[in-house]
Amino acid sequence: MNKEEKTEIKKEKKLVKQAAKLKKLEEKGLKKAKGFVSDFKQFATKGNVIDMAIGVIIANAFTKIVNSLVNDVITPAISILTGKIDYTNLFVALDGNTYATLEEAKAAGVSVISYGTFITNVVDFLMIALCLFIFFKVLFKARDKKKKEEVVEQVATTKQCPYCLNDVPLKATRCGHCTSMLEETVAKEK
Repeated sequence: MNKEEKTEIKKEKKLVKQAAKLKKLEEKGLKKAKGFVSDFKQFATKGNVIDMAIGVIIANAFTKIVNSLVNDVITPAISILTGKIDYTNLFVALDGNTYATLEEAKAAGVSVISYGTFITNVVDFLMIALCLFIFFKVLFKARDKKKKEEVVEQVATTKQCPYCLNDVPLKATRCGHCTSMLEETVAKEK
C-alpha cells in the first residue's frame, strides 16, 4: 500500500467513526424528545392540570360577571353619590399647557400623568375585591352549614352496637352485624 491509500483508509475510518457518533447522538436526541413528549403527555392528563384548566375557564367567566356587576351596577350607584365625577379625565399635561380632556392631550402627542385613571382602577379593584369577599363569604357559609347538617344527620340516624361497635340505625332492636339484642331495647321491654 502506498501512502495515499493509507491516508484514504484513515479518512474513511475517521468518517465511519464520526457517522457512528452522529447516529448515537441522533438516537439519544430522539429518546430525549420521546421522553419529553411522554412526560408532557403525563403532565397534561393529570387531574390537577385539568382541574386547573377548568378553574381558569370558570375564573374567566366569573371575572366577566364581577366586572359587569362593578361597571354596570355599583359604579353608577357610586357616581350618583359622588356627583357624577368622571375621574378618567383627571390628568396633568407635562408640557405645561391646558387641555379639556385626556383624549385631546393624547391626540396632541403630549405626555400626561393620568392620575384619574389610576384612581378609577384602584376604586375598581377595591369594589371587585369587596364583591369577591362577599360572594365567597356567602358561599363558604352555605358550604359550612351543609357540612354541619350532614354531620348532625349522620350522628342523629345511627348508634353504635356495644358488642361489635358497628353503626346501626337508631330504631334497631338487634344489631344487623352481630345480631345481638341492643341494651336499650331490652331495658324498654322489662
